[in-house]
Amino acid sequence: MKKLIDIFFKLMELGVVLCLFAMVIMVFGNVVMRYVFNSGILISEEMSRYAFIWLTYLGAMVAMREGGHLGVDTLFKHLPLTGKKVSVFLSESLMLLMNGMFLWGTFKMHELQVTNISPVAGISMIWIYGLGYVVAVVMGIFNIHKLFLLLTGQLSEEQMLTVVETEGIKEVEQNIEQLKKA
Repeated sequence: MKKLIDIFFKLMELGVVLCLFAMVIMVFGNVVMRYVFNSGILISEEMSRYAFIWLTYLGAMVAMREGGHLGVDTLFKHLPLTGKKVSVFLSESLMLLMNGMFLWGTFKMHELQVTNISPVAGISMIWIYGLGYVVAVVMGIFNIHKLFLLLTGQLSEEQMLTVVETEGIKEVEQNIEQLKKA
């Protein structure tokens, strides 16, 4: 099962790269066409917008798996273990609720998006926004898994906070500590 999940996320990462590559090619190509040939490719504007939406959706799933979403750990670090558990429970529960709302919203908009056709490309908008189903379910599964680990006592204190440190932050913290000692 782990191998299947790894393959799924490798495909998501590939999708992010392809979307970014497509956006660069389409936008750069359109700029060159406008300045050199005084014309443009109409579909490139629309498709680059759609690639950006997909890039955002796919990137959110990959970042969720890697713990790469933004977070603030200032208060969390100073809480006792019980406070950290409560904080993680509330955080994961709220994210699960938001993923549920995202899934419900995608479902409620499904009929409109199926019948809504993009003006230039002529494709159903469900191909653009339908990925919301996958995003909500995948991210919701991550929330449920973390809540399960927390409630069964399998989540260590180090695993509770999944904020990725900013590059160079360790050096800044060390400098602050040295200044405090001086």
